[in-house]
Amino acid sequence: MSRGDLKRMLNPESIALIGATEKEGSVGRDVFENLYYWSKERQFFPVNPSRGTVFGVKCYHSILQVPEHVDLSLIAIPATKVPGAVQECGQAGVDGIVVISSGFREVGPEGKRLEEEIRRIREQYGMRIIGPNCQGILRPWMDLNASLLKAVPKRGNIAFISQSGALGGAIFNWAILARAGFSLFVSLGSMIDVDFGDLIDFLGIDPFTRSIILYV
Repeated sequence: MSRGDLKRMLNPESIALIGATEKEGSVGRDVFENLYYWSKERQFFPVNPSRGTVFGVKCYHSILQVPEHVDLSLIAIPATKVPGAVQECGQAGVDGIVVISSGFREVGPEGKRLEEEIRRIREQYGMRIIGPNCQGILRPWMDLNASLLKAVPKRGNIAFISQSGALGGAIFNWAILARAGFSLFVSLGSMIDVDFGDLIDFLGIDPFTRSIILYV
């Protein structure tokens, strides 16, 4: 039985970003900027073994060095390094992980092998995982943008769950223009753990959600 907590993962009080960087145009920088802007009321821990700070924020060389419990860890590093990062998240007792990194089964047998390794580690430690190869989580009511999406729609009562990150991003761009409101956006990617059923169960008792849109 999983020891990870999906509710804490989707309502995090503490967030780590593995792969935080200042590099222009990188996924790690885009996610850092989203988290830093929207995480003023949360503990936020950048992680990068090559940096002491990121945009002036203290950066840890490993999630094992983070001094507090982490509810949600985002991973934005090359695919070959992701299993090791997931292993350390398990050792640190992280509740949930979003693997934004791509380069898994969508690229062939070696990527599929990496996915299987991540799945094995997840089963060992029990944390929940969204992804890999996904755009992340966005919850307007919680002021949470743990995603690659720069624009945030207004608060509303519609939850949108998409396996396709590209389609999800396109719909959210439309939502901004149409001034549609959302309670949740989740891009599931390869779904090695968290799937549509898990999120439907979660949203069934979510006070901010009245309807659910699925792109399966």
